[in-house]
Amino acid sequence: MIVTTDTMVVRPYKVRRIAIPVAVALVVIFVVVAVLLKSGSTGVRFGLSDQVSIAAIGVVLAGAVLLLIQPRVVADADGVEVRNVLFGQKVPWSTIEAVSFPDGAPWARLELPHDEYVPVVAIQAADGERAVVAIRELRALLRKYNG
Repeated sequence: MIVTTDTMVVRPYKVRRIAIPVAVALVVIFVVVAVLLKSGSTGVRFGLSDQVSIAAIGVVLAGAVLLLIQPRVVADADGVEVRNVLFGQKVPWSTIEAVSFPDGAPWARLELPHDEYVPVVAIQAADGERAVVAIRELRALLRKYNG
């Protein structure tokens, strides 16, 4: 978590420590399998296109795993920018009613009017104390900018 005077940036911590080595392992495993898979005792012949395809599958799977490290939340004077796994949005402070972390929830959320909310995947329960500090900082910014 990075906190300056008026800006806060939070990214998930533990998922990064797991996802990056998993992605590297997937690429290595699939490339090794592709190289070693030239022909088998079953009589099946694997050509160059098959080997490239197997390696490409490993790269695609690694890319999918790396999507898990994309979440980020940036809070500043203008509002809160939440980027989850694929999509993001900017939420102005005036529309945020509360910052909550419901019991048993995997991540925090911004409570909006009419029982709507925005999940904040960057602040995850798995991060423990880091998540607690991030929630406190985000709530402090909410009090500062939303009154």
